Amino acid sequence: MATAADERHLSIDAVRGFAVLGILLMNIVGMGLPAFAYVDPTYAGLHGPPDLWTWAVNNVLTDGKMRALFTMLFGASTVLIADRAEGGRPGPIQTHYRRMAWLFAFGMVHAYFLWWGDILTCYAVAGLVIFPFRKLDVRAQIAVGVAILAALLAYNLSEASQLGALHAAATAPGAPTAAIKAWQDASLTVAPPKSLGLQQIAGFGGGFMDALRARTQMALIMQIGLMPTDSLPEAIGQMFLGMALFRLGFFTLGWSSRAYAAMIAVGYLLAVPATAWAAWMIWKSGFEPLPLHRWEVWQQVSRPLIALAHASVLLLVIRAGVARVVVNRLAAAGRMAFSNYLLTSVITTLVFCGFGFGLYGKLSRFELLWVVAGVWAFILIWSLPWLARFHYGPFEWAWRSLVRWRLQPFARPLDRAAAAAA
Repeated sequence: MATAADERHLSIDAVRGFAVLGILLMNIVGMGLPAFAYVDPTYAGLHGPPDLWTWAVNNVLTDGKMRALFTMLFGASTVLIADRAEGGRPGPIQTHYRRMAWLFAFGMVHAYFLWWGDILTCYAVAGLVIFPFRKLDVRAQIAVGVAILAALLAYNLSEASQLGALHAAATAPGAPTAAIKAWQDASLTVAPPKSLGLQQIAGFGGGFMDALRARTQMALIMQIGLMPTDSLPEAIGQMFLGMALFRLGFFTLGWSSRAYAAMIAVGYLLAVPATAWAAWMIWKSGFEPLPLHRWEVWQQVSRPLIALAHASVLLLVIRAGVARVVVNRLAAAGRMAFSNYLLTSVITTLVFCGFGFGLYGKLSRFELLWVVAGVWAFILIWSLPWLARFHYGPFEWAWRSLVRWRLQPFARPLDRAAAAAA
């Protein structure tokens, strides 16, 4: 019979597994289509109503939401691992900063050789920032997290306003050449030319070195152009919320069913309709660059709320004790989230790049979901039997061994492995 502690571990692992699966719903667009198609479905991969509906559903329910959930769980894990390391050797401080250093190294290899949209480097840097605040009062952690996300929203709205002003100046009658040039330069961030997409199709569809060059270009844009002013502050803010939510018991079934239901109501009855309305306005504009950018900025507000609503549904399912076959497989996927995240990139690199199956730029947005389904099936099928035979996922084991600078136990004893598999 499962103990309360078992249920708590099951819950956080299952939510993490759910998040790592959900992230692929949006990452698959950048993996299989030119990068800007992630933002604008008309840029590539839009061939009919199924593709438009795929964009709409993902825009409302998963875009940024699954990443937000995964990021909050990273903040939660920071507290959990530090607490476990108290009194041990190495202690919590050494353990954490070694973990972040090796995570950054893994992330750099991942970004340049597998998936330019890597989040591990961002998480490693954000992890350095949040760790000293892990014991901060819960209310202060929430306040700091909300303040960072609010500041990021204000910055992005200001940037959107500046883009609008540049566009107005460039399109005014008799606009000076300098104003036109300023808008042309600035518009590359919200309306890159189709030629860039064609270059990416040629690069990722070519040989290994062609793909490496194309991936390096995008990885540098992500790490130098976007991370400092976008993904990094968002990750830090969400990790602060994750630390607070963990200490409040959200991820470990510490809330009442009524409290989880209230979170579901806020997410699905308030945040989802507001996000859907913004998606409608984007579609109504014909995916014009400026309205698209402005409304996507506003959609950032709903990300944590919808993410926590998704998690609350799963947590109530776990509390009810139903769908245990699915929950157990999600939990196994979550215990191996690091390995599953990296192996997903290995699989999709082979599927899309020219040195593999060469499907980059050849599938529609809807057709990409078949690749997602295949990867999900792989993760859900392999994770549970693997953990019956090994203590950790392969990359979790490597990470843990590097942090402790000695090989950690890996294979389970045969008798225990047989019992776990039975």
